[in-house]
Amino acid sequence: MSGVFGVIAPHPPIMVPEVGGRDAEVTSASMRALAEAARMLERFDPDTVVVMSPHSPGLADAFVVETASRLAGTLAQFRAPEVSLSYDGDPALAQQLLARLDERGVPGLDRATVPTLRSGELDHGVLVPMSFLDRSGRWPVLALSLSYLPYDQHRILGEELAGAAADLGRRIAFVASGDCSHRLTREAPAGYSPRGQELDSQLVSLIEASDFEGLERLDPSLVEAGGECGLRSFITLGGAARPAHARVLSYEGPWGVGYLTALINEEFVASDTPAAGDKGGVAGSHEHPIVILARRAIEAYVTRAEVLEPASLDDESLPDRAGAFVSLHRGRNLRGCIGTISPTRDTLEEEVVRNAIEAATHDPRFPELESPELVDLDIKVDVLHAPEECSFEDLEPSTYGVIVTCGWRRGLLLPDLEGVDTPQQQISIACRKAGIETGEKVALERFKVDRYA
Repeated sequence: MSGVFGVIAPHPPIMVPEVGGRDAEVTSASMRALAEAARMLERFDPDTVVVMSPHSPGLADAFVVETASRLAGTLAQFRAPEVSLSYDGDPALAQQLLARLDERGVPGLDRATVPTLRSGELDHGVLVPMSFLDRSGRWPVLALSLSYLPYDQHRILGEELAGAAADLGRRIAFVASGDCSHRLTREAPAGYSPRGQELDSQLVSLIEASDFEGLERLDPSLVEAGGECGLRSFITLGGAARPAHARVLSYEGPWGVGYLTALINEEFVASDTPAAGDKGGVAGSHEHPIVILARRAIEAYVTRAEVLEPASLDDESLPDRAGAFVSLHRGRNLRGCIGTISPTRDTLEEEVVRNAIEAATHDPRFPELESPELVDLDIKVDVLHAPEECSFEDLEPSTYGVIVTCGWRRGLLLPDLEGVDTPQQQISIACRKAGIETGEKVALERFKVDRYA
């Protein structure tokens, strides 16, 4: 399991205000979505941002990996020289990736070894999304070029990237830069194809379903007719972020080109659990079987690097599938919390195993749990009921959790949390986690949980 946070990002230069001016407003949905992605990226605070661009100089039969220690570029060719971005590189991660690709038998090339590939220069496929995500150059950037190798080789590239990051102890965010069909209308820059919208519909549906492997099975004739440029970037992200849970923030098709923005594994970014509190479920006490399952999953992974294959809990009171949060405490101090609002696995048991491991190893606020900490680890499992629309007056923090939604932004807070006593506190915390500003109109949903300790 990787702990990679991902962003699928479009890259039309006209979307950048300095380039498009008032015309950029046509892509307002994408701009707002990228602003949300930027907030989530800041919360994740990676060691390195990896960007895969279809416009970076590349080769048909090998992946080109940027090893430069400094990268820079401008949008001067789009009449906006003032948009000038520069970043530190990550040569160590680049070389580790190249080494792993070589061991795997996947063709990879150091960009610096071929002068015509212009090592250190950033193209608009990197600059456009990064102008929204990190204009200040806060994080180092590793740039990757796609190739025309088979789709499964791109997935392997992603897997080896996650492995290289783990080798070096890097927490990485992966930005999959790419547009969807370029042939949506008769005015489209690549000409019109009636299959363009069909391609984009399938791309969005697959991403919404978190089915990145399904991207590899798309009809080749449909891909060719649709004229996309992002598919290989998306597949590589799916390999790096496995298991990849996606949420589409926006899709729009101005100028005959499809622009998709999505977040991948955003549950790694923010938790809704207070930093302190009494949370039952200590090893050796009488624990519910679902908590025992979470504990066994954590112990197997932390001590033996094994992903537990869960047996059925055989409890008719439990749903077959549901979203679930796993919260870890030592003493009264939070040690990790990861959860899913809705089910992402075939069974509740698989959901709990996955989220337990992630809470122990990939909560971005904490280092990975170590074996000595297992002795006094408190574990709580919340199984979520389906949410229902509600008003402010319907909220009761001791009984109901809350979900706030404003456009594409969504935040959740579990019920019955220490120090959260009023609906206003609930809503305020949930909005803050979602990046929703005070005064913005939100839709409310409430939900109950079954809490096990």
